[in-house]
Amino acid sequence: MGFLDDAKETVSEAAKQAGRAVEDAVDKVKDKADEVKAEAEVKKAEAERDSVKARNEAKDDLRD
Repeated sequence: MGFLDDAKETVSEAAKQAGRAVEDAVDKVKDKADEVKAEAEVKKAEAERDSVKARNEAKDDLRD
């Protein structure tokens, strides 16, 4: 019976490690998604800033 108990314990530990590996992979994917989303928000904000700056410069040129 010792052999079967050892086998059960080994399988149980392997399942736990596999579960942890999956959780780690999911966390990494979520982190990468958050990073990509933040980058997109930064690019959008920069584009908006540039647009406002160009619009303001065009208005200043018309005023002069």
